[in-house]
Amino acid sequence: MPARIRKLVVQVDETRIEMGQTVDPPTRRALAIAVIENPYAGRYEADLGLLMDIGAELGGLLGEPLRAAVGKGAALVPSAKKQGGLGTTIDVPLGHKDAAFVRSHFDAIEARVSDAPRANEIVVAVAVTASGRPLARVGGLQKHEIKGQDGLR
Repeated sequence: MPARIRKLVVQVDETRIEMGQTVDPPTRRALAIAVIENPYAGRYEADLGLLMDIGAELGGLLGEPLRAAVGKGAALVPSAKKQGGLGTTIDVPLGHKDAAFVRSHFDAIEARVSDAPRANEIVVAVAVTASGRPLARVGGLQKHEIKGQDGLR
């Protein structure tokens, strides 16, 4: 069963000044949200295989092109799950594409659709960024220290 998409939302934000400091180049983050039909809405289902199939389909539509666009991508794509009603905000985690423990890239972007999810829907979001947090000052593994071989460091 293919995903039945009711709505798509795309957002780009750009930070040019942070804490009075110019961010050069600006930090850019992009977010794409799909509102899809939940085939199990309103009932318990012991086997969520169909949702896994829909997830795999969306992963193919979103995840594979995402990795191709950013190049390499050894690190696991961070994710979050949340249950809520209309207009619920989801914090979509962000991280470095090649190493999970690069603290300058620990971030999130808020995803929200004012009229979703309805009782029979699921909201799925994917986000990317062109850099780490603006003015990152948290120490730890630095971008220039990444080996990018195991997705961790």
